[in-house]
Amino acid sequence: MSDETPRSAGTRFDRLVGLIAQLRAPGGCPWDREQTHESLKPMTLEEAYEVVEAIDAGDDDELAGELGDLLLQAVFHSQIAAEQERFDVADVIDRVVAKMYRRHPHVFGDDRANSSGEVLRNWEAIKAAERAEKAIADAPPGSMLDSVSRGVPAVMEAFQMTTKVSRVGFDWPDAAAVLEKLQEEIAEYQEAATLEGGDGKQVAEEVGDLLFAAVNLARLHGVDPESALKAANRKFRRRFGHVERRLREQGRAPADSTLEEMDGLWEEAKELERRG
Repeated sequence: MSDETPRSAGTRFDRLVGLIAQLRAPGGCPWDREQTHESLKPMTLEEAYEVVEAIDAGDDDELAGELGDLLLQAVFHSQIAAEQERFDVADVIDRVVAKMYRRHPHVFGDDRANSSGEVLRNWEAIKAAERAEKAIADAPPGSMLDSVSRGVPAVMEAFQMTTKVSRVGFDWPDAAAVLEKLQEEIAEYQEAATLEGGDGKQVAEEVGDLLFAAVNLARLHGVDPESALKAANRKFRRRFGHVERRLREQGRAPADSTLEEMDGLWEEAKELERRG
């Protein structure tokens, strides 16, 4: 990019929109021309997760790149819709700008909000009014949880649902109360797991309740459970990687080793982490 190019987000965004339109046009890229909303779904989800991974890594260069990839997905989907004369990227921008004005009356209107808690409560009230406006006459009223996608991962769904209801006062009094509930769920799981014959359905339900309680425990500690679980996954990868490396040094693989041997190397990995 030459130094003469004005540093304008609008100019750059227009270039991106034009680039995608060119790739989709006759004579453009065969692969890009074949894509649909359905075919892009996995990539859109993947790009969102890669943004989160870059945030967790604290890598600004990587984050800028991944945000660009996510922006590309938004423009790509908008271009597909524009070709079908359904909506275009300008409609997408208009919708989100209008929504931000509507949901921030304490900034753009006469309302007042002195804390983030008040902002969130007002936000939920505004969204409830929006749902009411969309409702079909005589149709049953919608739920405030309708805005939580059923398509997101289960941990994220549980976190978003309980965060939403907490804004209207439906919440645990503190983390200690959730910990007590967690212990209760563990006892119920143990009871289901030890029943004669083993009821797999009941065990699955109790495990689900156990995980749901754990999500609430994380939330009340101000911890994002999805990020916390991702961090635990990375830790598992790192420690098991140490187990594999040490076994390779001995000319062996995990399948050739005993559980006791692998546990010993796992503890060795933990000790090395403690030492920094």
